Amino acid sequence: MTSDLTTGSVPKRLFRFALPLLFANVLQSLYQLVDMLVVGRFLGSPGLAAVSSAAMLCYVITSLCSGAATGGSVLVAQRQGAGDPEGLRRVIGALFTLSGLIALAVTALGLLTCGPILRAMHVPGEALALAHGYLLVICGGTFFVLGYNAVCGVLRGLGDSVSPLLFVALATAVNVALDLLLVGALGLGTVGAALATVCSQAVSCLAALRFCFRRGLFSGLQPRHFLPGRALSIALLRIGLPTAVQLSVVNLSYLLVTGWFNLHGTAAAAAAGVGLKVNTFAAMPCWAVGMAVTTMAGQCMGAGDPDRAAGALRWGLHLSLALCAGTVALVQLFAEPIVALFDPNPAVVAAGVTYLRICCSVNFAFYAAMYLFDSLATGVGAAGLAMGNAMLHSVVMRLALSWWLGGALGFSGLCWAEMLAPIPSALLGLLWFRLGRWRRRGPL
Repeated sequence: MTSDLTTGSVPKRLFRFALPLLFANVLQSLYQLVDMLVVGRFLGSPGLAAVSSAAMLCYVITSLCSGAATGGSVLVAQRQGAGDPEGLRRVIGALFTLSGLIALAVTALGLLTCGPILRAMHVPGEALALAHGYLLVICGGTFFVLGYNAVCGVLRGLGDSVSPLLFVALATAVNVALDLLLVGALGLGTVGAALATVCSQAVSCLAALRFCFRRGLFSGLQPRHFLPGRALSIALLRIGLPTAVQLSVVNLSYLLVTGWFNLHGTAAAAAAGVGLKVNTFAAMPCWAVGMAVTTMAGQCMGAGDPDRAAGALRWGLHLSLALCAGTVALVQLFAEPIVALFDPNPAVVAAGVTYLRICCSVNFAFYAAMYLFDSLATGVGAAGLAMGNAMLHSVVMRLALSWWLGGALGFSGLCWAEMLAPIPSALLGLLWFRLGRWRRRGPL
């Protein structure tokens, strides 16, 4: 159900919109988590290291898909806020055209480069072939990832965060069932885990498309709407391209750091993969609130109400910090059993606990602030700020500090680099917000 986020109580609207997004994020990562759990149990540390390493490249692929969807979602929100149905149809058509072109490029590039990239990441020898087989299948399913992200981007822009949750729940159920069948019963290893993921994404994508057609959300779309003009293409790329670069840079930096973790052996590689996955879960409340802020800010700027967009940011910060504090506390209390759930190997558990003690701590307050400021920037059409912040966070801080501290302190140094990385970007985001020039931006 679509929702007008330009009226009513800001904190109530924000919370109600963010809560389904949080559950969707949890479920979306759950089927990746199931891959790791099942593979770890049936193939041991080599299988876990393979899926952990391959997951980093999967995140880069997903980033390109999410960038296009975010650009479309922001423009949909702005057209919705402005009450422009014809403009809304043009944005939807252009988004699907752009998503199809990106899917072709990403699929071809992924299939050609996944092998060399895994070797450059120093994936342990016993895990390399497993990771390569996993990635080949995942790259073949890019069309479904793009399709699902595009449809859900439209729904979020219209103010509907509940329907995407239902589609993710469907994908998770399919993935769990197929993982147990293909990896457990049939013994297909990492290829089976990848097939389970791709099939679940296909089911979710088709269900989302069917829902939109049945609800009439695509009514009025004509062939001309799928041929975007120059102005609309530029508007989509002004948000989508920086967002894709932002997400890709973040995940590429993780990919490179994963390569440095891999140099410390299979146990360290598996532990870092588990730690990153747990950190991902801990950050999900922040991501959900950030997506809600982006959508609310987009609708408010479309309606010419920057003050309400600023209110969304302030309430989003309060909510995100409170939720992240709770998840961090849980991780700190149960770090050892959490890591052992993935791999009971004592070496993996010890390294994984070290990772979580350092990387899932007070740094989350700075990460949450950075993410919320970037989310507001994306929603008001200043995606370049979010991209620049990603460069500072991921390249200048994470990679430079990882090279320096990793060389000096080894495994723990890489963890400290991750812990310190978001601090400057959070401060830069605060400065951008307080200067207030973003308030003068009109709808794209």
